[in-house]
Amino acid sequence: MAIDKGQFTDVTAVAKALQPSYPVYCVRPEVLAGSAKRFISQFPGTVLYAVKCNPHPLVLNALYQGGLRHFDTASLAEIAQISDAYSDAHTYFMHPVKGRAVIKSAFKVYGVRHFVVDHIDELNKVVEEVGASGNTIIVRVNTPPADDALYHLAAKFGAGPGEAAELMKAAAGRGASVGLAFHVGSQCRSPEAYGTALDILGDVIRKAGVEPACIDVGGGFPAAYGDRPVPALDTFMAAIRDGLKRLKLSPTVEIFSEPGRALVAHGCSLLTQVQLRKDDRLYINDGIYGSLSEMSQVAIRLPARLIRLAGPVSDKLGEFVLNGPTCDSLDVLPGTFALPEDVREGDWIEIDQVGAYSNALATRFNGFYPETFVQVFDAPPALAVA
Repeated sequence: MAIDKGQFTDVTAVAKALQPSYPVYCVRPEVLAGSAKRFISQFPGTVLYAVKCNPHPLVLNALYQGGLRHFDTASLAEIAQISDAYSDAHTYFMHPVKGRAVIKSAFKVYGVRHFVVDHIDELNKVVEEVGASGNTIIVRVNTPPADDALYHLAAKFGAGPGEAAELMKAAAGRGASVGLAFHVGSQCRSPEAYGTALDILGDVIRKAGVEPACIDVGGGFPAAYGDRPVPALDTFMAAIRDGLKRLKLSPTVEIFSEPGRALVAHGCSLLTQVQLRKDDRLYINDGIYGSLSEMSQVAIRLPARLIRLAGPVSDKLGEFVLNGPTCDSLDVLPGTFALPEDVREGDWIEIDQVGAYSNALATRFNGFYPETFVQVFDAPPALAVA
């Protein structure tokens, strides 16, 4: 497991104390706990944190301190991690495709009672392994993804509305409680997408003639990256509330959501070091095979600032390309970063808003692996500027 070097007032204190030649994740527990409290207070139901987004214990502990007790888990390893860490936590098996042995272990060892399916064979598999009575089968419906989402998550999973209605009837006929779920896509900036998806769920419910036990509006809630402004969180909540009203559900129906990025993106930054400068190209000790792989896949521009412990720093900025540490020529971050024009070897660069899909996606390619985590208590650069 990753190294915990302790707690620091701010990121500059980290650089002074550790003089790190290795990447350092700077986790801000107060920001994470605040994000959890804010989301829980606004969402009209139960909030499940999507563990895949960032499963590091420091992150999970901060969210737990913020009041989170429910977790969207997609594997037995995630279920075990949450169950072993928090005795009062609830885990939900939200992956639509699961191995038989994994289903049985999740049920018998960890007490999981919610299972997502999107195909009749998966429904049969779950019922054959753990039975139907006492379990909730959540049918994932394929709904239109938001046009401006970073990732469209409907291509791989989700049953069409007609098939979903048949799955609801089949699950209910076998004695299971039945729910419905959807996902509008990651980093969705369209509150209306949730209302559209909920209207589709209304059609599924009417076709099935089955009262759902729960409705899961999924994830996709966005983080406010600097170059991609997003609507306020309460705008999304209003769209969800309006969509739920149109469904005319019983008051006993549980409402779930699965935020990930919106909870953790601002809660962690990355301290990297410049190891070489070639004109406007900087070679740093982390890259797309480590903490920053998402930047190579989607158009996210992360803020960055220079940290130098001794000597003045130029007020004039230049645009620099950041190169990762591996020997692969693909290990180059897209776009450029605005940094002082006199940036040099030995300087540190703090890259902000890396709480989501950073350490969770890091590889050990070429022997480089970011694994040092500390806690800091200053404001994230992006929020401090805002």
